[in-house]
Amino acid sequence: MHLCIICSTFAEIYSLLTMKVINLSEQPSLLNQYLKELRSVDTQKDSMRFRRNIERIGEIMAVEISKQLSYVIEDVQTPLAIAKVAVPHDQIVLGTLLRAGLPMHQGFLNMFDSAENAFISAYRKETICRRGETHIDIVSEYLAAPCTEGKTLLLVDPMLATGLSMEVGYKALLSHGTPKSVHLACIFATPQAIAHLEATMPEDATLWCAVIDPMLNEKKYIVPGLGDAGDLCFGEKL
Repeated sequence: MHLCIICSTFAEIYSLLTMKVINLSEQPSLLNQYLKELRSVDTQKDSMRFRRNIERIGEIMAVEISKQLSYVIEDVQTPLAIAKVAVPHDQIVLGTLLRAGLPMHQGFLNMFDSAENAFISAYRKETICRRGETHIDIVSEYLAAPCTEGKTLLLVDPMLATGLSMEVGYKALLSHGTPKSVHLACIFATPQAIAHLEATMPEDATLWCAVIDPMLNEKKYIVPGLGDAGDLCFGEKL
């Protein structure tokens, strides 16, 4: 009953959004097989396969995003004649939030192999309030990025729980210039995170999700989600 109420509430929120949100799992594709394996507690035991599945989803999302870029016609000399080919014209900066974003970043980079790259640290700092509630802050201490002025920014993070990490990453990159256009990409998102990004990101930004899960638990983890993506990729941290 509570789940129905939550879904109904956020369906109303979606109707008010101006930011474009694309949920790729709404259409049947091979992506759903990789999502299934990411969620499975049995398949998660194979960390190499877990990382590879995130990478594969990154590749699929990169192809979908490429359909929204600008293109120019170029002449290519073949052994027999000149062929005209439409090729991407955007200057792309591929930004990633460490550490869970690394396999997804590689998937995007496999497709956009000439992109410039940016890396932003972001980690959860949890505090317990007097009422016993968990309060989450996102702390960023590291940024390595090229100039982003006038370029197309692709900012990827597999888990979009509250939206705070994506906001912190985007605002950090603004110190290197204002992008021409912004595409945000995640595998798992929540309605809460989408609503947060709607309030903090440029109006013409596009959010690409592999799937949207309905809620967060008391520790701000996505439910049903898959657990801690960073730990599943690279091992548990202290």
